[in-house]
Amino acid sequence: MLFQDRFEAGRVLASKLRKFSGRHDVVVLALPRGGVPVGYEVAQALRAPLDVFVVRKLGTPGQEELAMGALAPGGVTVLNREVIQALEIPQQIIDAAVGREQAELERREREYREGRPAADVKGRAVIVVDDGVATGSSMRVAARALRKQGATEIVVAVPVAARSTCEEFQGEVDQLICAATPEPFWAVGQWYRNFSQTTDDEVRELLARAAARSLPRAA
Repeated sequence: MLFQDRFEAGRVLASKLRKFSGRHDVVVLALPRGGVPVGYEVAQALRAPLDVFVVRKLGTPGQEELAMGALAPGGVTVLNREVIQALEIPQQIIDAAVGREQAELERREREYREGRPAADVKGRAVIVVDDGVATGSSMRVAARALRKQGATEIVVAVPVAARSTCEEFQGEVDQLICAATPEPFWAVGQWYRNFSQTTDDEVRELLARAAARSLPRAA
């Protein structure tokens, strides 16, 4: 399966989530930035509110794309001990990365929501969406943080993922929906014709549109 872009991927993913449509306890949380266009289509199809859930990857020194962990709102940090031990990364480097990324996480939350409060997940079913999952470190820390915040049901939903990663998630969330698990799997972007970077402006626009759409229902 090859998706035209993230919006088409979101529509395909939404078709796998029909059983959640119209439920008043459902909220869709998208991992920015690439997960927001996907989440927008899912939330629209399910008639559910949309918000972001900002997760920051902790890149290893000199290899920022290689994650030594990730952090999420609520002070939840997940470390990849195998990477840390293999590269002999000292604690002070880890602490510095956590402090730096925590500040960036808080900045992005303020910027993306433009004054709107964060979605309340306590007692709700949360569908966590991204444009795909490779190693799953960001999604894993998101699930743990949401559990800590009181979500009663956590559903991870992605258009495309590595089959091995999907299998690893089975015991960590309540449901896992992967629209496609192609093999071999090298990177999320290989399954999109258009995988251009989602901008901060696009994230703000989509969140604002979703918020405006939900206002009459909230009233």
